[in-house]
Amino acid sequence: MGDILPVNRTPCSGRIEVHDLFNWFTSAERDLPWRAGDVTPWQIVVSEFMLQQTPVARVLPVWPDWIARWPTPSATAAASQADVLRAWGKLGYPRRAKRLHECAAVIARDFADTVPDDVDTLEQLPGIGSYTARAVACFAYRKPVPVVDTNVRRVVARAVHGHADAGAPSAKRDHADVAALLPGPEQAARFSAALMELGAIVCTARAPHCDQCPLRHSCRWRLDGSPASTAPKRPTQRYAGTDRQVRGRLLDVLRDNPVAVTRADLDVAWTVDVVQRERALTSLLQDGLVEELADGRYALPGQDRNDSTASR
Repeated sequence: MGDILPVNRTPCSGRIEVHDLFNWFTSAERDLPWRAGDVTPWQIVVSEFMLQQTPVARVLPVWPDWIARWPTPSATAAASQADVLRAWGKLGYPRRAKRLHECAAVIARDFADTVPDDVDTLEQLPGIGSYTARAVACFAYRKPVPVVDTNVRRVVARAVHGHADAGAPSAKRDHADVAALLPGPEQAARFSAALMELGAIVCTARAPHCDQCPLRHSCRWRLDGSPASTAPKRPTQRYAGTDRQVRGRLLDVLRDNPVAVTRADLDVAWTVDVVQRERALTSLLQDGLVEELADGRYALPGQDRNDSTASR
């Protein structure tokens, strides 16, 4: 985000009509399983880990199976890292799975299998940063804390400040912006969910559907004629041919095999660039996502090595 110029924020000049937002949310809210009334705080933690940098559509088929298999922190902690990485599948950024496993172990051991409910304690857990801590406190425990993701920042920038985009993030400023907008404590969690939903499906980055927006009559950006963004365009992030893709190919080989694999098995996973393949494998080893065994084979961490397949 460093290539995006900061936006000079003026005091709040627009507003967010809570009544209009809630009326819209009542009919527009997506039926997401982690929003169900019987979902536990830990299961919300799992959803938040999975949704980091991953679209909802990719999380939807994975989360229910994960929760059915490991419904509590202690159940997750008891699983092997290999099983956790296999279940993570194609969600991407597999270090999140490793950190989720570590987080489960800490909660099971130090918090009697109960997810903490305050932001400061949550931020001390593996893999939980500022956003995730506030999301869990808000959505799992209904704490009136500001929850600010990319979608929320964009809605506030437009509706309240009249800017096309939010500019460079600033936790202090962004939290203050949203905290000033929160309704009473009993409505704060619903407000945060509705604001995120609005940014995700209506007030989108490239093609906002202003005619469908419940805030269209009070949105400062729309009332000012929807001025174009003045921030420099960020280059489109590619995936094909990157080290991330190579890491994924190597992990696919390991996930698809119940036993450790040879170097030759990994070599055929990426033949385009040998140097890149070596770099990707080294990074996986350094991240603790792959282990090299004494006999030269490779395995997922915690994988059962009691097999006789020394060569393939």
